Amino acid sequence: MTYMPTDIEISQNAHLKPIEDVAAELGISRSDLELYGDYKAKVKLSFIEKVRNKTSGKLILVTAINPTPAGEGKTTTTVGLGQAMAKLNKKAIVALREPSLGPVMGIKGGAAGGGYAQVVPMEDINLHFTGDIHAVTSANNLLSALIDNHIHHGNELNIDVRNITWKRVMDMNDRALRNIIVGLGGKTNGFPREDGFQITVASEVMAILCLAEDISDLKNRLGKIIVGYTTGGQPVTAGDLKAEGAMALLLKDAIKPNLVQTLENTPAFMHGGPFANIAHGCSSVIATKLALKLADYVITEAGFGADLGAEKFFDIKCRYAGLSPDAAVLVATVRALKYNGGVPKNSLAEENLEALKKGIANLDKHIENIRKFKVPVLVAINRFNTDTDAELDFIINHCKDLGVDVAISEVFEKGGSGGIELAKKVCRLIETTPSGFEPLYDLNLSIKEKIGIINREIYGGAKVIYTDKAEKAIKQIEALGLDKMPICMAKTQFSLSDNPTLLGRPEGFDLTVKDLRVSAGAGFIVVYTGDIMTMPGLPKEPASGRMDIQPDGRISGLF
Repeated sequence: MTYMPTDIEISQNAHLKPIEDVAAELGISRSDLELYGDYKAKVKLSFIEKVRNKTSGKLILVTAINPTPAGEGKTTTTVGLGQAMAKLNKKAIVALREPSLGPVMGIKGGAAGGGYAQVVPMEDINLHFTGDIHAVTSANNLLSALIDNHIHHGNELNIDVRNITWKRVMDMNDRALRNIIVGLGGKTNGFPREDGFQITVASEVMAILCLAEDISDLKNRLGKIIVGYTTGGQPVTAGDLKAEGAMALLLKDAIKPNLVQTLENTPAFMHGGPFANIAHGCSSVIATKLALKLADYVITEAGFGADLGAEKFFDIKCRYAGLSPDAAVLVATVRALKYNGGVPKNSLAEENLEALKKGIANLDKHIENIRKFKVPVLVAINRFNTDTDAELDFIINHCKDLGVDVAISEVFEKGGSGGIELAKKVCRLIETTPSGFEPLYDLNLSIKEKIGIINREIYGGAKVIYTDKAEKAIKQIEALGLDKMPICMAKTQFSLSDNPTLLGRPEGFDLTVKDLRVSAGAGFIVVYTGDIMTMPGLPKEPASGRMDIQPDGRISGLF
C-alpha cells in the first residue's frame, strides 16, 4: 500500500504563492489588502465597494448526509472541487468557515480539508489565523462586563439578575465553565449571580458577524442583541447599555474577509465560523458576496448534514443576503451509508450491500430535502480505498433511478485531478438545470407553524411536543413582536430526528422542543431540541495530546 502523508505533512510541503499574487489573479491590488504574513491577508472593505456592481458568478453549496464517525469529507470535497474547477480553467473561489480552537484541540483536530485538498497555511488557519474568533470573544465579553458593571453601579435599567440570558464565551472546550457563579468576594466585586460560558462560535456575535452586510449593519445588529429582561419582563438590549459602538470597534478588522489559498493555489475566503447545530453554520455573507463578484464559480459549504447546514443556508443566510444558489453537491460515502444501515464502525471496510441498501435511505431523504428548495442537486461519493465496485455501482444506479447524477470524488488522494468528473458534472448541471430557489417557509407564519414545517418536511417527523418552558418562551417572543423571523434549529447532527441514535431515515417520530431563545441581532429564533451543548467538553484523549512544536518552529500532530 502506498504511504499517504498526514495532512500536516502535505500542508508543510506545499508550494504556496505569495498572497499578493493570489489576490492579483482576482483583480485585487496590494493596496486593497492588509497582509498577515506572507500567505494570509484581509481584503479591505473599500475594495468591496469597488466591485459591488459587477455581475455575480454561480453559487454552489456543498452539503452532506448526516455525519458519522466514519467521516464524510465535506470540506475536503469543497476544496477539491474548487481545485478541479481551476484545472478546467474555470475562475473559482472556495468560501469556508474558520476552524474553532475548541474542536481543533478536542476531537476533530485540524479543519481545513484533508489530504491533497486542503486550504493552507493549515497550521495558521487552525491556530489563531487572523484573530477573528478572538475578536468575537472580546466583543462578547465586553458586553458581559458592561452588564455586570451596570448592575454594580445602581442598575438604572432595572435588569433582573435572575433573568440575564447573555453568556460569557471562550474559544476552547471547557465543560467546567458551563455553569458558574460570578461576583463572589464581597460588594466591591459585583453582585453574585449565576452565569456560564459558551464556546465563542456559539455566540450571537459570531452569527451577527457572518450575516452583517457592512459596518453599519453590524453595529445595528449588535445593538439589537437581547441580554436579559427587566423585573417587569421587558427586554434589555446591548443598545440600552450603549455597547454596540465599542463592540463594533473590536470587530472592525474581523469583519474584513480573509484571503488564503488551497494546496493548488486556488483562492479561498475563510471567514466566520458559527456552529451549525447551534447557529446557522455558514461562512460570512460579506465573503460569499465578494467571492461571487470575483469568480465564475463560488464553492461554499454549510455545516454538518443537509438537515442542519443546508436548511439554514437556504432559509437564513440566502434569505437575508438575497442569494440564489445555482446547485448543491451532496457528499456521501459508502462507509457512512453502511453505518446508517447498522454496520459498526470497525466493520465498515467489509463489503455489505444489504446494509448499504438500508442506509441509503438517509441519502434519499437529503436529496428530497434539497429538491424542496428547488435547487438542482448532484451526489458526490467521496471514495475510500475500501469501497468495492459493487457498492459504488449500487449507489450510482440507485441515484440514477431518482434522476440524480453521481460523481466519484478522489480529491483526498489526487487533489484537483481527482475532482475533474465532479467539476464537469457540476458545470453541466448548472448549464442544463436552472435553479428556481425559494425558501421553505413564509416568515409571517407563526413560530409553531415554521417549526412544524421544518420537522415534517426536512426531518420527516410527525408531532412537535413543546415543554412548558418552550410554551412560555414562545408566548414571550410573540408578545415582543419578534416572531416573524427565521427559525434556527438547535438539533443533533447525527440523526434527522432529535435523537442521535436514530440513524438512516427515521419517520413518524415526535420532535421535542425544550426551549426557544430569540437572537434579535442575528435575526433568528433559536429552537432547542435534544441535549445540545453550547460549551462542548474535551474527550478522554484530546487531539491536543498529539500536538507538539520543534525548536525550529515546525509543528506536528495538528492533523
